[in-house]
Amino acid sequence: MVATAATSSFFPVASPPPDSGAKTSNKLGGVPTNFDARVIKSKSASSGSLQVKANVQAPSKVNSNKVGVVEGLKIEDEMPSPPPRTFINQLPDWSMLLAAITTIFLTAEKQWMMLDWKPRRPDMLIDPFGFGRIVQDGLVFRQNFSIRSYEIGADRTASIETMMNHLQETALNHVKCAGLLIDGFGSTPEMCKKNLIWVVTKMQVLVDRYPTWGDVVQVDTWVASSGKNGMRRDWLVRDCKTGDTLTRASSVWVMMNKETRRLSKMPDEVREEIEPYFVDSPPVVDEDGRKLPKLDDSTADYMRTGLTPRWSDLDVNQHVNNVKYIGWILESAPLPILENHELSSMTLEYRKECGRDSVLQSLTAVSGADIGNLLGSGYVKCQHLLRLEGGAEIVKARTEWRPKYANRLGSIAQLPAESA
Repeated sequence: MVATAATSSFFPVASPPPDSGAKTSNKLGGVPTNFDARVIKSKSASSGSLQVKANVQAPSKVNSNKVGVVEGLKIEDEMPSPPPRTFINQLPDWSMLLAAITTIFLTAEKQWMMLDWKPRRPDMLIDPFGFGRIVQDGLVFRQNFSIRSYEIGADRTASIETMMNHLQETALNHVKCAGLLIDGFGSTPEMCKKNLIWVVTKMQVLVDRYPTWGDVVQVDTWVASSGKNGMRRDWLVRDCKTGDTLTRASSVWVMMNKETRRLSKMPDEVREEIEPYFVDSPPVVDEDGRKLPKLDDSTADYMRTGLTPRWSDLDVNQHVNNVKYIGWILESAPLPILENHELSSMTLEYRKECGRDSVLQSLTAVSGADIGNLLGSGYVKCQHLLRLEGGAEIVKARTEWRPKYANRLGSIAQLPAESA
């Protein structure tokens, strides 16, 4: 009735004459000619769809002929009108949508259950992606590395260059994680303002054991003061699975002007930036105060010439990466040492940088062993020099080597006894 009243307000209908309801048609069997449309539409209204009802009066005569209600209904059946568009009949089929959502969830659950999320080794749970984090009151940076197949050598262990790259990567990530990395290799905001960069002057490395393919190593690094104008950075590398110490390293860094390529004092503004991160602790490696002897053509046992940097050897500071120097130093090491020994310690003194167009020479002198019988030698010590063709010294180094079976035993002290 409410819908009828509302419709009637928009479509007014003339009131029927008072006596029309009393007349009946003989041909229609007593059906009244004055017929209410609500009776016809009552069935469709009961079907659940919202219908608009209106009072319709069938005319009694058209062109002097009587017209019955049945004839009007026949015309209405021949020309059916579409159901009115309402909010209800425009909604989607909820049963179909629910079935589609259920199918998607069941498929996703099946794929999820097929995945093997169980770690194959317990150490994979420890920082598996190697993002790194700050530990120990915000003073130590820790990052994990998985030894890849392309990082091992012929003896299936990680190369010394791989280990050095891990050290350099953690140093940069430490500065970045602390919010001090702006430009260059570890340059702080104040260093960028004064056009300063870090350069390494000395590094000592002790290797107790080399990791193998698939091992996960944990690298800790921290910084400390070194004199008035320097900074010391230490590293400790351990096996994630066993916790055994693999490598210890300590280095000294100073500042250099990026334009003039000359060493610079540490400005007070830079010291204020980095001093809160200094750790008051002794070096992880005892300083080797022995002076590196001078090496030249007359004292060298092996020499390799014609070494030139490639474009990929340069870092963002436009000089040769310090890890590359180690590979050049070992270029002149005799092959029997490389095949039967492994590097156990190394001391590097960086004297001068080299650029893209430099041509270098690598010199090596062997001590502590018979040069003609290196295959049967035990521990071997070598002196190294990397220089430009003009004679300027780039890097001076001392290396110590141990037989490779010491690594297989897992301890330097556990060497096999000689047979009587």
